[in-house]
Amino acid sequence: MMRDLYGQVIMDHYRHPRNRGELEDPDIERHLLNPLCGDEVTVYARLEGDRVADVRFTGRGCSISQASASMMTERLRGKSREEAEVEISRFKRMMTGEEAFPEGDDLAALKGVIRYPSRIRCATLAWEAFQQGLENSTSE
Repeated sequence: MMRDLYGQVIMDHYRHPRNRGELEDPDIERHLLNPLCGDEVTVYARLEGDRVADVRFTGRGCSISQASASMMTERLRGKSREEAEVEISRFKRMMTGEEAFPEGDDLAALKGVIRYPSRIRCATLAWEAFQQGLENSTSE
């Protein structure tokens, strides 16, 4: 039953992505491609001081990569840099089986991806793009 519910959550984010689109004059703009499957994502973010004021994405690919990007934007908007880094780290640990999000959390729907190692990169692509963009924005 939970697998069906999680599949519905993933398909809802895929069919009705949250925060899809570009941002004008973003502080962060990072594009990543998964050459193994063709998934690609560009993450855009506007920072206000220490906070992620807005975060959006564009891209194409499988339901997992696009749903994960949608979920990421919802999770990271409004967070401080430190909080965003913690969320990214937690998500990556979930993708290695080291951590789990509670039932009812949309991100928990992606936990099943770890049963398919070739799909983990699909789920983490947007998160990695945001993390790289955040790291680069601190060095500018």
